[in-house]
Amino acid sequence: MGFSGVKYRESARAEELACAAENSHPGGQAGDGLSSNRGQNRATMPDMGRDSIDHSDQAWRDLCAVRDARPLVHNITNYVAMDISANVLLAVGASPAMIHAVEEAAEFTAISAALTVNIGTVSVAWADAMEASMARARELGIPMVFDPVGAGATEYRTRVARKLLEYGPTVIRGNASEILALAGDTGIGATTGVDSSHSTDETAEAASSLARHIGGVVAVTGAVDRITDGDSTYLVRNGHPLMSRVTALGCALSALVGAFLAVQRPLLAATHGLALYGLAGQLAADASAGPGSLRWRIVDALHSLDAGQIQRGLCIS
Repeated sequence: MGFSGVKYRESARAEELACAAENSHPGGQAGDGLSSNRGQNRATMPDMGRDSIDHSDQAWRDLCAVRDARPLVHNITNYVAMDISANVLLAVGASPAMIHAVEEAAEFTAISAALTVNIGTVSVAWADAMEASMARARELGIPMVFDPVGAGATEYRTRVARKLLEYGPTVIRGNASEILALAGDTGIGATTGVDSSHSTDETAEAASSLARHIGGVVAVTGAVDRITDGDSTYLVRNGHPLMSRVTALGCALSALVGAFLAVQRPLLAATHGLALYGLAGQLAADASAGPGSLRWRIVDALHSLDAGQIQRGLCIS
């Protein structure tokens, strides 16, 4: 999704047909690792085979767990994304905080249920705060999401992104070009600004390798989202083309994944977070005249998501 929320579907009808077929055979695996979480109650998931998970049911349970737990999510994110990220978190019942001063960032991370780091408007001071916060999160076992906005666009941005990888984020959420840049598969300048110039299909090997390298999950967003822990992979086909016309929706998605990490294991937290967000985007787009109304309608859709909507619309394979 990147900085401008690149989240589209090339053929809406084809995706609907694919989703209908996949929903008749629920898939998934609960074998991803469970990160510790400071005092938050995670949804309990028994070990099940790939064909045993009803994703619609479990995604609804995860959303209810977020609403019940109201996890505090610490966001070090960019200026453009702060407002929509905070409102998206509030809409699902989480509690957002935007703390980026190096003098207090790590201290605040210590009292949070999850940390989200986004390098959209990175500077030297902000990078220092990000490193300090990620180091504290790693020390305390607090799950963290890393959004490498624009990685590959400039040497400095790419260097910062690769440095932050050393802290072992629980989930990396980025578009295809950003993930390829982090994995070292493209050169500097290979991205189109902060938007993707590659498809998620091109990232299959790089995303799996990167996930194994960090010991976590890589979520690549695009026409079809790809989420992997290096062993198991899910594909999510929820979303709407209009979402790509609203800035910072991708950044807000990364924040949302942080909330789900507070209640669920990383692979399913990322998968269900992406799918529910995409579904909310579809519902919002159906009632929107354009990107302006979509921006606030997606917040409403997240707030009002119910089990029936999820059962009918979630598309995970």
